[in-house]
Amino acid sequence: MRWETPLNELPWIGPQRVRQLTRFGLETLGDLVSHFPKRWEDRSRFDRFPREESDTPVCVCGVVQATTIQRRGRARNFEVLLVEENGGALSGQITVRWFNLFWVEKVVATGSRLVIYGKPKRRGRQIVFEQPEFEVLEDESGGSLHLQRIVPIHRATEGLSTRMLRWLIWEALQLLEAAHLPNLIPANLDAFPRVEALRQIHFPDSFEALARARKHLVLTEFFGMQLFIAQRRAQQQAEPGLCHAASSVLLERLHANLPFPLTGAQLRSIAEIRADMASERPMNRLLHGDVGAGKTLVALSAMLLAVEAGFQAALMAPTQILAEQHYLQFQRLCTPLGIRVALRTGNRREESGPMPLFDHDRWQQALVSGSGERPTAPAQEPPHIVVGTHALLHSKTLFSRLGLAVIDEQHKFGVLQRATLRAQGRCPDMLVMTATPIPRTLTMSLYGDLDVSTLDELPKGRGKIITGVRDASKVPEAAKFIREHLEAGRQAYVVYPLIDASEKSEAKAAAAEFEKWQQLLAPMPCALLHGRIPPEEKESIMEQFRLGNTKALIATTVIEVGIDVPNANLMLIENAERFGLAQLHQLRGRVGRGVHKSYCILLTNAAEPGALEKLQVLERTSNGFDIAEADWELRGPGDLLGTAQSGLPPLRIGNLSRDSDLMHQARGAAFVVVERDPALEEPSHRPYRALLHAKPASDLSQVS
Repeated sequence: MRWETPLNELPWIGPQRVRQLTRFGLETLGDLVSHFPKRWEDRSRFDRFPREESDTPVCVCGVVQATTIQRRGRARNFEVLLVEENGGALSGQITVRWFNLFWVEKVVATGSRLVIYGKPKRRGRQIVFEQPEFEVLEDESGGSLHLQRIVPIHRATEGLSTRMLRWLIWEALQLLEAAHLPNLIPANLDAFPRVEALRQIHFPDSFEALARARKHLVLTEFFGMQLFIAQRRAQQQAEPGLCHAASSVLLERLHANLPFPLTGAQLRSIAEIRADMASERPMNRLLHGDVGAGKTLVALSAMLLAVEAGFQAALMAPTQILAEQHYLQFQRLCTPLGIRVALRTGNRREESGPMPLFDHDRWQQALVSGSGERPTAPAQEPPHIVVGTHALLHSKTLFSRLGLAVIDEQHKFGVLQRATLRAQGRCPDMLVMTATPIPRTLTMSLYGDLDVSTLDELPKGRGKIITGVRDASKVPEAAKFIREHLEAGRQAYVVYPLIDASEKSEAKAAAAEFEKWQQLLAPMPCALLHGRIPPEEKESIMEQFRLGNTKALIATTVIEVGIDVPNANLMLIENAERFGLAQLHQLRGRVGRGVHKSYCILLTNAAEPGALEKLQVLERTSNGFDIAEADWELRGPGDLLGTAQSGLPPLRIGNLSRDSDLMHQARGAAFVVVERDPALEEPSHRPYRALLHAKPASDLSQVS
């Protein structure tokens, strides 16, 4: 049988079972044997019945001595008294409970032998397993799949029990032919036979054999991912491009006018970007770094290189507030250079109709001559730099010669949106930015086809941020602390997860709490800011806060990015446990932007150890890269493997965090293969094609 053989062609799987497997996403023989176990139980020996509770799951086997059903209102609990086999008069016993799982009553009967897997808890004098995983053992003879061995536990579903899947996969493995299953990775990466790896991952002879099989299959999975990335990168580099950087007169003048020196990381990133833009290979670069590391200034430097070379540059931001923040900053820095900056959002624009391309030669001559006169542009000249939101995607006449497209907070835009912006020009260079530091292994996985520049230094003179986790009952003390700083001339943010209170959630809301803060901080002027406020009013509120007329801003996460008020040195976040670590770090980055010592107070009423552990990470460190690693450990890659990994095969067995060393090995091997044979046409490379998914219909090769 071949890997692609449909399950409905296997006579020992009936039509009803095939339908169940298809609903579960298993349609071929290969799908079935690639349904890897979620864990393994050593059923050659079982744990002794526990006598104390434990946070570590245990696997025990016993006989059902009695069953009872308990009803409490609508609740229906099924309870089993389980005793050790062959334990005699002193045999241990435990109680097992399931809540509202009526089907369990039908399969568990007195006298049944059960394997139970779960965490024992003490309930009064009893040791109880609540809602554990279980399996009913039938008459087991020699050579059983379910006992006296290391037993795989597969993810199951309705109608397909773990026991049934174990049997189906065992039968499927017997049909696999080594001749039809060549290894899909180079022998110098791992020479373990693929067929044997598949058998040992499901039914290992030992835990050592299991580890070796898993290594081979993880390397195969990662090698396929990196082949896809390497091919996409090779395709990008083969495409024709344009040189978008000439001299650096504008760049040098910008840096000379700054009241502070650039960090080493900024200078290094600018040099990397300039080298890309000066080549005729289209740039496709990721710029990431910590909050406040100076990404915007690096992006502006790149945009000036494009302008000086005779092109336009665009920056697309996800929100109007962030776009306007960039626009104001660019206006302040670019006006002395004679560079025109325009804003395009859904509500604001500075445009009087289509305009001809600006006279690049006249601008170049004025800059090189060094005359003190700033060249004036005719009224009909187009902007050199356009800052905007999604509105940039819908303007047909805005760009006459787009040379550089910058995407800020790139993860908030879809792949097709980023591709649409790129299509506004002829092979423009792409620079995507994110303020969320990314662990190295994730960078290789999600953005492996991009060149990466990392800002791992913060500018000097930034105020220190002290973070504290406090109980939600400490609001009066926090308000007193905030008032003292406001009276000393500082400003503050108070952040909530919701705009309005909800009956479905106990979380506090900004609109509902606004009056409370007005009273707590009176007579200090406060303002309310959230996403449903009309844009003009929102802009006015932010302007009053920037000017210092408003002392405290009661807001939602609308202030998460792009707000730069150096005088604001206090942030209080209510229901902090409802935010992710990266989001809390982003919010905290709104303070500490001036010379004043800053404070971030995280209020929570969460009692769960996991929630408190997450918040305590922020107490320990302000390094965004350390926080990114901690967030990854706590949550896993999760949604990070969504649209950013568009086109990549899904991970079935590999773990990006735990298997980072294997990812490095797979990446090196994949790039060597593609560099030598981009189309995988050599006979020894043809089996690798099976690892590649079909290319998407749209050409998104320049967009990651």
